[in-house]
Amino acid sequence: MTARVLILGGRGRIGSSIAQDIATYTQAEVIITTRKPAAAIAVKQRLGSQVEILSLDLADIAALNKAIASADLVVHSAGPFHYRDASVLKICIEQGVNYLDVSDHPSFTRKALAYQSAAAEAGVTAIINTGIFPGISNSMVREGVEQFDQAQRIHLSYLVSGSGGAGVTVMRTTFLGLQKPFEAWIDGKWQQVNPYSDRETVEFPKPYGRSHVYWFNMPETFTLPEAFPSVKTVITKFGSRPDFYNHLTWIAAHWFPKPLMQQPSAIEFLAHVSHTMTDVTNRFSGIGVAIRSEVSGDKQGTQARYCSTLVHENTAIAAGCGTGSIAQFLLEGKLKKPGVWTVEQAVSTDLFHQAIASRGMKLHQEWL
Repeated sequence: MTARVLILGGRGRIGSSIAQDIATYTQAEVIITTRKPAAAIAVKQRLGSQVEILSLDLADIAALNKAIASADLVVHSAGPFHYRDASVLKICIEQGVNYLDVSDHPSFTRKALAYQSAAAEAGVTAIINTGIFPGISNSMVREGVEQFDQAQRIHLSYLVSGSGGAGVTVMRTTFLGLQKPFEAWIDGKWQQVNPYSDRETVEFPKPYGRSHVYWFNMPETFTLPEAFPSVKTVITKFGSRPDFYNHLTWIAAHWFPKPLMQQPSAIEFLAHVSHTMTDVTNRFSGIGVAIRSEVSGDKQGTQARYCSTLVHENTAIAAGCGTGSIAQFLLEGKLKKPGVWTVEQAVSTDLFHQAIASRGMKLHQEWL
């Protein structure tokens, strides 16, 4: 019997990239949901007969229950997750349906992890924060940590060109991340950090080279210390290209009045203005992504540093590869881990290598 994969928010750039990946690498029937079916016709035409469209509003709990009950796997890509609760995950647990999401906000991550015991008891495998960052980036860190007798420090840097090929939702997520200071694990204790602070120059692979990144509030900031208890410092930084976007974001984080940044209307305005600007700059900046993971620690009695980097020409497609590959492993029975887990907890390094190799992605690793 053909497996059914339900993708919530599948009409968006990230959701449709996930649908494309699953349709390419599995035989599953893919159902993408949208509140505007007419607008999704172009997506179906691009993805082919393996993909169907379902009109669904996540606020309609009865319809949501019915849709989830008919699926073998649910992929939640209807962000921004800053505004979401974990009701979709709760329903999946009640229905006994495996679950993935592309969540990228710490508050949602904590809500989802609270269902760990319930998912384990129900035999449901739920993996959160899949995609590119978080997602593939977490697997890069896991591989790095495994090189050491005792890992002590993790430094993650993300760089996105223009819009990254994603929609306005990603812009909303960026500005939502600027609203308030957050806690980071530094030198073995939680310390408060201001978003988009501590500008740092990082060497990325070609074509990016030396680029600038800033502190950003990501789920990895607290999930990585929990997954790897020996680690005393976790740094998560993000930057954009062209560099003037970094300066504009810094101004929004540090000069705009905090009450203004708490207003949904202001977030919406900034998101749409930014997306309009990137429509212009994408033509020369591209829409790619670069990830750099550096892990340091003790190896055979000496201090060492291990660095891995990954580059993809389209951020949205890369996110689809991250989530789609995990969906493939679940559908094929290669991955089964009842409970609610982050990627670094659930996906082995062997499976991670299979995923990126099968999708033509190249990981560069070196000792520094």
